[in-house]
Amino acid sequence: MALENFTKKSLRLALIASEHTVSEYSIFLEHLLVGLADESIPVALVCPSGCDADPLSTGAAEIIRHPVFELPLTEHLNRRLLIERLAKFRPAVLHCLCESRALLTRRLARRLDLPYVLMVNSLAKQLVRFSVSSRQCAKIITPAKSITADIAEAYPRLAERMEQINIGTFVAEGNVCFSEPSHPATIVMAHPLDNADDFENLFNAVRHLMIDGYEFMVIVSGGGRAEGQLRKLLAALGLLQTVTIVPRLRPWRSVLAAGDIFIQPLPNPAFNPLLLEAMSIGSAVAACKGGVDDLIIEDQTAVVFDPNDELSIVGALQRLLDRRDFARKIARAAQQYLKDNHTVSKMISATLQTYHEAQQWLKG
Repeated sequence: MALENFTKKSLRLALIASEHTVSEYSIFLEHLLVGLADESIPVALVCPSGCDADPLSTGAAEIIRHPVFELPLTEHLNRRLLIERLAKFRPAVLHCLCESRALLTRRLARRLDLPYVLMVNSLAKQLVRFSVSSRQCAKIITPAKSITADIAEAYPRLAERMEQINIGTFVAEGNVCFSEPSHPATIVMAHPLDNADDFENLFNAVRHLMIDGYEFMVIVSGGGRAEGQLRKLLAALGLLQTVTIVPRLRPWRSVLAAGDIFIQPLPNPAFNPLLLEAMSIGSAVAACKGGVDDLIIEDQTAVVFDPNDELSIVGALQRLLDRRDFARKIARAAQQYLKDNHTVSKMISATLQTYHEAQQWLKG
């Protein structure tokens, strides 16, 4: 017990985050920071200068911006400044929260002679410049079994270091799915608007349902280079009064809570935190398999469709729109699945254990 208390007291942690992590995984990061604060663990959060970390409630964490200078030929200067800040903070463990920062974290760990933990949120084919130190990388954390298996197959030498820690969330007591029976159904989708072709089958399915007399509205939350093309597509299909495109807004849960149904329109090669949050508030999920699909259990936590088949999408949405009791049953089952497998307390406990093991890594 005395050794455990000493280890906890001596743990100082530096989290290395990308702009993508701060933006897309903000709810996970906020839960992690609160959990570390509850354990009185000093934390430094290293994140890009341009990203907005204010909504994370990071009062208990020291924010270190990197890079400081957004100018050509300043990479070495920026890294030296970061090393100086971290040396002053004196972390015992580095936690890289995004595989895109793996190389930077490896270099920092080598210069500071520290162990580090690497979080990988995507399948192997998505990884770019995936770099792991055989000496200083103590653990590779993944949030899903599909990612663990995929990385282990692609990088067999890393298999022994891999550990799955499910991202935790707080499950709502109630259930937003058709909670207002007199209101028209609302369908929410959150997806990057980078390719208009990604949405053609889905919007054709929506048009099909409208022609068949279904009454509902669709909210598309996102932005991207194809937004103009998508608006033209909606106009051509006569859906401008049915489908509304809104920017990605925070807090996300309030946007997701507006939907009776949540759609994941395409297979996602990375863990989707918005799918997790949609399930946690009790939306009925319609999604497609493939990619990181651990949360999508057919006819238990979601209804499943083929994204390349318009009639398959129509059929999945009809099941939820026609059978509201079934939709609410799916939503409740998903909430129960999260209560069993994705609690914040279990995530924090397992992550702390990983940090304590990492502290002993270089001593072994």
